[in-house]
Amino acid sequence: MKKTISILGATGSIGRQTLDVAENLGLRVAALTAHTNVRRLEEQARKFRPALAVMTDEAAARDLAIRLSDTETKVRGGVEALSEAAALLAADTVVTAVVGMVGLAPTLAAIRAKKRIALANKETLVCAGELVMAAADTYGAEIVPVDSEHSAIFQCLQGCGDRREIRRLILTCSGGPFYGMSREEAGKMTKADALRHPNWTMGPKITVDCATLMNKGLEVIEAMRLYRLPLEQVSVAIHRQSIVHSLVEFRDGAVLAQLGTPDMRLPIRYAMTYPARAESPAEPLDLLSCPPLTFAEPDRNAFPCLSLAEAAAVTGGTACAILNAANEEAVRLFLEDRIGFSDIYRLTERALGEIPAVVNPSLEEILAADAAARRSVLANS
Repeated sequence: MKKTISILGATGSIGRQTLDVAENLGLRVAALTAHTNVRRLEEQARKFRPALAVMTDEAAARDLAIRLSDTETKVRGGVEALSEAAALLAADTVVTAVVGMVGLAPTLAAIRAKKRIALANKETLVCAGELVMAAADTYGAEIVPVDSEHSAIFQCLQGCGDRREIRRLILTCSGGPFYGMSREEAGKMTKADALRHPNWTMGPKITVDCATLMNKGLEVIEAMRLYRLPLEQVSVAIHRQSIVHSLVEFRDGAVLAQLGTPDMRLPIRYAMTYPARAESPAEPLDLLSCPPLTFAEPDRNAFPCLSLAEAAAVTGGTACAILNAANEEAVRLFLEDRIGFSDIYRLTERALGEIPAVVNPSLEEILAADAAARRSVLANS
């Protein structure tokens, strides 16, 4: 089992739960990073005593340095310091739990340092999946997914030595808080409505993405990159109970599923201990008390962001980076009460229509597409 970890995005939902798992497993913590939450990172640093603490906001870093001046923890500031934390020699596993494109550079740094990457930052594979997977092959870095759906698929594929045996991956989706609504009804929902996820407690950005079904669209792209499969072999099923986390259908007709309670500590724990499994303090799944397990086709008319993401996946190249950046910027505006719920789709679709996609892009072209998409959203909001 891996013994020392660095956590990028330690003060967020996944980061905090990772620290819970690390404490339970007795793992050492080499580095912790955050954006502006100085108070929480100070508490974490005092408890886990990392060698390095990073605040990507420079003012927050100066504040943290003063607060931790009586400790041995080194404090760095700026986005570039994320890559330093990711490549830290003392750590063998890097948990990438930051939100957005900011996770791309440190993930590549961790790959070049041949770390195990416990990947919870889907934008990395959505925007630059080909580059990231090629780099992992080159440097021999191991990528273990943390998202519950991708962890489920990862677990179901253990023992599958030939990917040609896969007929399709089936990503499950709760349907979000607006399941069953028409497009018009969903369009009237507020930020407070969108943040009421029925099953999971997550950060605001991913919770809104679950409400639009964009989160599932991003996961479709992520699965295509991670498992190197075409869109035709990645499907989505609405599963309201969030008990079956995803499934794999094989060419002989067998279907394997991974079931568990909706607790992110379970896939986090598996990413830490893989290929072993460690005893968990979590309440085990009791099948006899579970509600009936149901499955349905997603309503792409009511929630068009899913189809938009699938179309971007087919286009490929920088289309996925444009999709991700435009959605990220639109969700930010929605959370600031500057646009309505339906505007998230409108602005993302417009950015994809305005900005030409580049095939086989370089990292610079991916970053340029990201910036152009954000400008488009701001110009048309």
